[in-house]
Amino acid sequence: MRPNVLLITADQWRGDCLGIADHPVVRTPNIDRLARSGTWFARHYAQAAPCGPSRASLYTGLYQMNHRVVRNGTPLDNRHDNIARAMRRAGYAPTLFGFTDQSADPRTVAADSPWLRTYEGILPGFDVAVRLPEDVGPWLDWLEARGHRRPKHFWEIYLPATGRSDRPTRSPPRYGADETETAFLAGCFLNWLDSRPAGEPWFAHVSFLRPHPPFIVPEPFNRLYDAETGPAFRRAASAGEEARQHPLLAYWHDRIRTDSAFLTPPHDSSAPRIAEWGDADFRLLRAIYWGMISEVDGQIGRIMDRIDALGSDTVVILTSDHGEMLGDHWTIGKFGYFDQAFHVPLIIRDPRRPGEGRVDAFTEAVDIAPTILELVDAPPISAADGHSLASYLEGLAPARPRDCVHWEYDFREPATGAAQAALGLDLDDCALSVIRDERFKYVHCNGLPPLLFDLAADPDELHDVSGEPAYQAVRLDYAERLLRWRGRHLDRTFSGVLLTADGVVDARA
Repeated sequence: MRPNVLLITADQWRGDCLGIADHPVVRTPNIDRLARSGTWFARHYAQAAPCGPSRASLYTGLYQMNHRVVRNGTPLDNRHDNIARAMRRAGYAPTLFGFTDQSADPRTVAADSPWLRTYEGILPGFDVAVRLPEDVGPWLDWLEARGHRRPKHFWEIYLPATGRSDRPTRSPPRYGADETETAFLAGCFLNWLDSRPAGEPWFAHVSFLRPHPPFIVPEPFNRLYDAETGPAFRRAASAGEEARQHPLLAYWHDRIRTDSAFLTPPHDSSAPRIAEWGDADFRLLRAIYWGMISEVDGQIGRIMDRIDALGSDTVVILTSDHGEMLGDHWTIGKFGYFDQAFHVPLIIRDPRRPGEGRVDAFTEAVDIAPTILELVDAPPISAADGHSLASYLEGLAPARPRDCVHWEYDFREPATGAAQAALGLDLDDCALSVIRDERFKYVHCNGLPPLLFDLAADPDELHDVSGEPAYQAVRLDYAERLLRWRGRHLDRTFSGVLLTADGVVDARA
């Protein structure tokens, strides 16, 4: 009997913000319970940011250099296989609750299609049970039915009860803890689950928005954590000193403003710069974010209680698309080359396997689709860059465990040209690639200077040593390793296929 599969993603969740990760403050009892009954991959990394590029890697098993979704709104080439299509071929009916943020290939839809005016497209292969895009229409319908006034603009639903603020605030929104969009989506999935025919295996993807901004959460989560507690921020003594590390960081210090994180109208160029905040602002923001995590943890617990009560064979995968800077390096959001934006949770529970508990080997988002397909005994995605992690669930290491991770970040702005103008770069020079292992992190930028961090001596990534004579051999070695990685993984769709007198030979079959 094939298992059920539940893929849960929570948006913008840092990998260190888990109780099981020994975070000194954050409590996630439900996720910890899931991890204790499965396998927690403690050093798991996303492949890209923001949401669209990262999810393209998660869904296709391809690095960004192959799927080429470089920004939110970049179309996903329809030629690429993905987890929904592969699971459908395996006999499942892939069902989505939430969003996938995969922009439509314009060659596959009519020229006047509404899907060409949004980055919030649906990954091909999914049936949509509930689509919850940025304007959260279905959630607003539900709130309205519960007696709430529908706001004129969708983002006003997040306004604090005390009114608009461009700084962190503990003021809750007008909806309660059982009325969040997380609770709404969890309820939709549970209603669907209750209606499933007995004995028919299913594959569902529940894609939660939170703890993505805006940074606001109802009682009691808004007051769950003391802003004065928690670890020290990983950053230089001042924002100005931090910005001198690299031109891209200086650009982001200028660009990251409060409009996207709080409740000023979106894209307000007059909104304050985050880098101008004081310590108290960052600490309060961090406490609110931790409360948002606990709110999502509660809804995941609600789902897991039902899954466990059914007693069915359900494989559960919990992860995130990318992390959150959360005040480190005087920034918020997700960008660039710092670990905080790319280290994310990954927990896999397969009730048919004992689970490893904790895995400290490096793993990547491109590994998730191959893992799911192996767990349901389905053929793999052809030429995927990731590899299955299923052996870890048996307590065994794969034949070639990773000794490093890679990610890419593209900061081009095709619509506005803002990054190109500010940094003096051509469109295709606005990109970087990262290789990170136990000791070093090397960042190769197409059109800007490289960076090298000695993580043993500088775990906070404050001192770029790429220009120091003592590190030149290291810099060359890691640049060559990055080049070998790219050479090994560049599009391999047919590179293992040969047409012969005896027919087609596929070396990867």
